[in-house]
Amino acid sequence: MNWQLLASVFGSVFVAELGDKTQLATMLFAAKGEASKWQIFAAASAALVVSTALGVLAGHYVGALLNPRHLQYAAGIGFVAIGLWTLARA
Repeated sequence: MNWQLLASVFGSVFVAELGDKTQLATMLFAAKGEASKWQIFAAASAALVVSTALGVLAGHYVGALLNPRHLQYAAGIGFVAIGLWTLARA
């Protein structure tokens, strides 16, 4: 097992998920007090696992078709475009 890769992916996803809409939605469900906190945790965890699995599968197939360097450029341009759009709407 590549521990450096594991730590890098974990750290990147963990930091990216802090304070995002998913975490805020989960906090709102937990704050209502209508359901078990463990049930909310299990449902949110399963959703993250499924969405991550889709991302891994998509990355695998797209990476087989396109040069990974081009994917990095496209992702960078996409993030910059979203940032500029967000600033323009603020």
